[in-house]
Amino acid sequence: MRICAGKISSLQQEKTVMEQSPRNPHPAIGCNAGGISLLPEHSPVLGVFSLCINRPKQLSFPVVKGTQVCLPIILCKTDIQDLLDCSKFPVYPKLYSYPQSDSIITPVINEACFYSLLVSVKPVDRAEAVREAFRHAWKGYKAFAWGHDELKPISKTHGEWFGLGLTLIDALDTMWILDLKEEFEESKRWVEKELSFTKNVDVNLFESTIRILGGLLSTYHLTGDSLFLDKAKDIGSRLMPAFNTPSKIPFSDVNIGKGIAHPPRWTTDSTVAEVTSIQLEFRELSRLTQDPQYQKAVDEVMRQVHRLDGKHDGLVPMFINTNSGKFTHRGVFTLGARADSYYEYLLKQWLQGGKKEPELLEDYLQAVEGVKKNLLRQTSPSKLVFVGELSHGRLNPKMDHLVCFLPGTLALGAHNGLPADHMDLAMQLMETCHQMYVQMETGLSPEIAHFNLQNHNGRDVDVKPADRHNLLRPETVESLFYMYRFTQDSKYRDWGWEILQSFNKYTRVPSGGYTSIGNVRDPVNPGPRDKMESFFLGETLKYLFLLFSDDPELISLDKYVFNTEAHPLPIWPSDS
Repeated sequence: MRICAGKISSLQQEKTVMEQSPRNPHPAIGCNAGGISLLPEHSPVLGVFSLCINRPKQLSFPVVKGTQVCLPIILCKTDIQDLLDCSKFPVYPKLYSYPQSDSIITPVINEACFYSLLVSVKPVDRAEAVREAFRHAWKGYKAFAWGHDELKPISKTHGEWFGLGLTLIDALDTMWILDLKEEFEESKRWVEKELSFTKNVDVNLFESTIRILGGLLSTYHLTGDSLFLDKAKDIGSRLMPAFNTPSKIPFSDVNIGKGIAHPPRWTTDSTVAEVTSIQLEFRELSRLTQDPQYQKAVDEVMRQVHRLDGKHDGLVPMFINTNSGKFTHRGVFTLGARADSYYEYLLKQWLQGGKKEPELLEDYLQAVEGVKKNLLRQTSPSKLVFVGELSHGRLNPKMDHLVCFLPGTLALGAHNGLPADHMDLAMQLMETCHQMYVQMETGLSPEIAHFNLQNHNGRDVDVKPADRHNLLRPETVESLFYMYRFTQDSKYRDWGWEILQSFNKYTRVPSGGYTSIGNVRDPVNPGPRDKMESFFLGETLKYLFLLFSDDPELISLDKYVFNTEAHPLPIWPSDS
């Protein structure tokens, strides 16, 4: 017997009709041999299903009404006797109009009979599905990349960046939050016995701070195990030579074995995001160690940036010179790469310190107004609100996926008493980030989207060939987590669930792990790139789990701030 069932969309809305798309060209998307194939996603319901003898040419997606699901199921005529005793159900022959016209969009022009079949639908445990995804990713890392920075799941080997076990350290607090005790204990033993920061290796100050220092500090707070604080002190002290510059704006690179820092070979500039997105971690290290040197160094960076010329309505350029301490390459303003987390950390430092540093709040509020004044536009035809880039007075309708951190940050500010219109903007931008996924054939966002300001092809989003890759990034699911925590609107969970399903469909590697892909527009050949970034475990799956968790006190947003690598750090007590 072959039975096809349409997908249940949402039980929270009065009426939901899912549009057809290249990803879902036909509503009969769940087919199994030997039984009804259902894709339940909600609490248990009593489904009312219409059984159509003789396949109609096309059926709509299901309409949801209250707790009843009108779900078309397509059967061959001979299958009916296998499934149920027809004599017990009413038969309506020769129906030539729209049966259940709100559910079926094409008339059934053959003889048909309809039966009512009551089916109990078991809900999917979405949080458990995230645990399963983590275990699958960890299976690949443990088998092919244990102790190394990154997994290459296709070639079943590893990639090295710093040689410091980045994926393992990034994932420590995720394992703790997901209650994966066995995996955590095994990883802890590696940290205790194998992790050493004495090696002669150059590391990037920003990346090693947010991933390693941040990961160790958050794991210390969650577990209370001093091993992680000791390791955090070690790496933190080894990164300090980066601040030995004429301007006190840190170099980008540090040799942690030799204690020597330097800029990249091609420039004396550092990126603004990198030098202004290490503050949460170093400030917390000072608080825990009672050693003020760490906070003093990063606070000086913020003081300098606060008073610098070259801003535009609170927006900052992307580069800053380590010799002069001044902005370079002025005139280009973005909330994407090289500037994004500057804005995020303005708000989060203010929250971390107990809302006692008014200059941080001042800079944040000014920047939000600068975004609204200079960077916001609407697409055609759907009037999606997006954040573009300003280049010497001219707007480029380009938005990095990285910018999808912004809805969550705006929502976090509104939750903490900032203007209510910040939440309004957060909701608009969240919809746009969602559309960056659903308008792609794989259901996964490109790295960069270009938005149409004029309706010339019926699409809101265009993607250039060089921008079609997906790196398993977390920013959209991060913002979905914030939006759900603050609104309790279940659609944000549904959107996150769709993303997880697309990850499983197009990026999951059977032998273990998930891979970045090269083309989100090609569901047949998405082009696996053979790399699982550490942030997939450190951020993406963590935020998805928290999104689906029913425990609002699991990493309470009134007690913790997340660093830009999703490592939760405590908000300081009022007496700090």
